[in-house]
Amino acid sequence: VGSRPLPPCRPAAGTPGSPCPAGGALPHGTAEGHPPPLTARRGSLAAPVASRRSSVVLGGGAKRLSNGPWVPGARVSFSGLPLFPPVPEACCQNTYRTQPAPGCRFHAGPAQRVLEATLAARLQGVAYTPGAGRQLAQSLAEQLRGQLKELAPPRYKLVCSVVLGQAGRQGLRVASRALWDPESDTFASATFTNASLFAVATVHGLYYE
Repeated sequence: VGSRPLPPCRPAAGTPGSPCPAGGALPHGTAEGHPPPLTARRGSLAAPVASRRSSVVLGGGAKRLSNGPWVPGARVSFSGLPLFPPVPEACCQNTYRTQPAPGCRFHAGPAQRVLEATLAARLQGVAYTPGAGRQLAQSLAEQLRGQLKELAPPRYKLVCSVVLGQAGRQGLRVASRALWDPESDTFASATFTNASLFAVATVHGLYYE
């Protein structure tokens, strides 16, 4: 005997789990035995807030920072302090001078007299101590360089050095080397000795092209 499939079981209308509402009518577009499709809803986003140009309130009123040309007193920093105008760069042309001008050379004679007078004035009656010897030599070198700057012609650089030590029965020689131009560069040296210490001061005058 042939058999035919039974129709799907339909719960009573209005019972829990029933796909049909009360009354037995199926929703529009719903197949028998299948749940109704979910209603598609268009997602909406909040409308963007109208953009506003931000301004920085500085001092008593509102000012907007700009990148325009410099106006004195019109531009300020984020901290509220005024910005100073930029310092213009100095434009110097080359002189193409490789030798000092006539009569503008560094002379060793006057420089040596300054060295001898300064050493005698600073070290006369001074006793040598290991702790103060380093500071004394450094202060002497700075003082000599400051005094010799008044004698140095333009475009000359001075290099001063002072060797200070305890005077005894030892023998000592102080030597120096320099890479220079013998036509324009020179040096001066002076020595001072007392019962406690000795000092050798040397200054090199180098022409700066």
